[in-house]
Amino acid sequence: MTPIDEGLLRSAAIGIAATAVMDLWLLLLQSLKVPTLNFALLGRWVGHMPRGRWMHDGIAKAAPVPGELALGWAVHYATGIGFATLLAYLAGPQWLQAPTVAPALALGIGTVIVPLFVMQPAMGAGIASMRTKTPALNCLKSLANHSVFGLGLYVSALATSIFFS
Repeated sequence: MTPIDEGLLRSAAIGIAATAVMDLWLLLLQSLKVPTLNFALLGRWVGHMPRGRWMHDGIAKAAPVPGELALGWAVHYATGIGFATLLAYLAGPQWLQAPTVAPALALGIGTVIVPLFVMQPAMGAGIASMRTKTPALNCLKSLANHSVFGLGLYVSALATSIFFS
């Protein structure tokens, strides 16, 4: 296996596992009756894109898309893999061999830019959820979710460093 192939395989494994860590966090929040992400709405948003519709006044009011829940989950995990690949590229192959928490946590926290400044405005919630009833709380939940994802990146990278050694 070439170093590039190994790096891509590791990145995919890290991304899948880190996204699963985030999903476990979301399940914990749900068990505590904290509203969390609805991946069907993510799928609906992405499902409207090929039709030329990128912006919505409210994604929940948009027409449903066939298979939107499965599409939402697929996009969720593909995004996690993409972010893990970005981390591996930015931190370098030496980080994959001996992961440290700071780059993973920094990237995880940094990824909160995507929902706050791309997804939420495009889905009708406004920049940083400003069009919702609780924008500060929604931003805090997004930050917590992406921090957990960052910690998941680190733990997953540690696990793959043991597996690939």
